Amino acid sequence: MSSNIKGKIYHRPRLDDLTVFHGMVTRSQTMRTFFRMLQRVARADATVLIRGETGTGKELVARALHQLSPRAERPFAALNCATLTSELLASELFGHVRGAFTGAVRDRQGLFAQGDGGTVFLDEVAEIDLEIQARLLRVLQERTFVPLGGTQPRSVDVRVVSATHTSLRLHVERRRFREDLMYRIRVVPLFLPPLRERPEDIEALIWHFIDELNSRGLREVDGLDSQTMEAMKGYLWPGNIRELLNAVEHAFAIGEGPIITLDELPPELRGEELPESASDRSERELERVRIVEALAEAGGKKGRAAEVLGMSRSTLWRKMREHGLI
Repeated sequence: MSSNIKGKIYHRPRLDDLTVFHGMVTRSQTMRTFFRMLQRVARADATVLIRGETGTGKELVARALHQLSPRAERPFAALNCATLTSELLASELFGHVRGAFTGAVRDRQGLFAQGDGGTVFLDEVAEIDLEIQARLLRVLQERTFVPLGGTQPRSVDVRVVSATHTSLRLHVERRRFREDLMYRIRVVPLFLPPLRERPEDIEALIWHFIDELNSRGLREVDGLDSQTMEAMKGYLWPGNIRELLNAVEHAFAIGEGPIITLDELPPELRGEELPESASDRSERELERVRIVEALAEAGGKKGRAAEVLGMSRSTLWRKMREHGLI
């Protein structure tokens, strides 16, 4: 057992109020309400736009919508639109015929053909360029698409679920996203709250991930010391659930024994400042500019500004304090 154990040892609580819903774990009434909404939305075939910060579990939500829908026995095809060049993204979405571009040595099915009859999930949909947006609009309006290099439209029957961490309306106003497409893909908008707005889920998620990692056999953990639990409950989790999982994996990787201690957590959870890079500074400065612009556009109305930025009102207040705007 580690000599760095401090104070009380926290073992697994009973968590009688825990809800597990299609891979998502919560004790939060907000999330239970969200789950009930998913069950209702899943029955229809309307397009859905999931808005939530990075790491909140948007793909899990999309998969739950599919699994609860009449299309559950058909394919679920997913793609992150932010990771590909424009030409490659077009090929991934619509497929291509042989000779469509250099290296296209055979016909290839795209995401819409692969997902025919089921659900297509487009993550980071705001990153799609305008030319491909026009092609996506055609799929939604006419239920047809043309592969790259092809000439004949192909029929397709899919439900489209999209996700973004930002405001599509803001992209529309900056002429980066088509307004007609925005309305097509967000018939039902869903907002997935960040982890810091449901702190009662932190301990439940810690134990959920401990169970998952214990099952892999690298280490058998059955407790956390008081400093560790306090640090994890007091942290704001800007990377949300994904960051929490990474923190638990970090502890499993570098520690040993049945108790996780503070020295096994990543530096930011121990209160240690990491060296700030130029990119970190520029991203923070850009965020401040976005907030100022949204507030100006909204005439100082914070609720409207939060909607434009794709965040909750409480998140906007926190970020305004961080940037010295209030």
